[in-house]
Amino acid sequence: MPSLFTRIVSGEIPCHKIMEDENYLAFLDLRPIAPGHTLAIPKKEVNYIFELDDTTLAGLMVFAKKVAHKLEKAVPCKRIGVLVYGLEVPHTHIHLVPVQGVPGELSFVHAKPADTETLKLLAEKIRKT
Repeated sequence: MPSLFTRIVSGEIPCHKIMEDENYLAFLDLRPIAPGHTLAIPKKEVNYIFELDDTTLAGLMVFAKKVAHKLEKAVPCKRIGVLVYGLEVPHTHIHLVPVQGVPGELSFVHAKPADTETLKLLAEKIRKT
């Protein structure tokens, strides 16, 4: 059975896309830790990040870097925090989270559902940067 993210890649489930190329996709998290919390994924479904072949892993990191630069321009923050936890969806993903430098702020305990309109407007703003 395809993962949730594979279903997003195929267009079966909608998302708020930030950036996309032939191998990778970035979209806003529906339960963001902070506004702009984005997931960067390879389009190819691989469960665990360290099971990716070297070329795909390197490409994912370069893609995530490009997304992070867009986030920094669109969302006021000090940095983009990076998390790779990977247990909640069996499809490799990197969390890119705008942070302010407050101790403990980069934690899923802060995640809460975001409304669709807010995500739509934020995705548009980030894409335009």
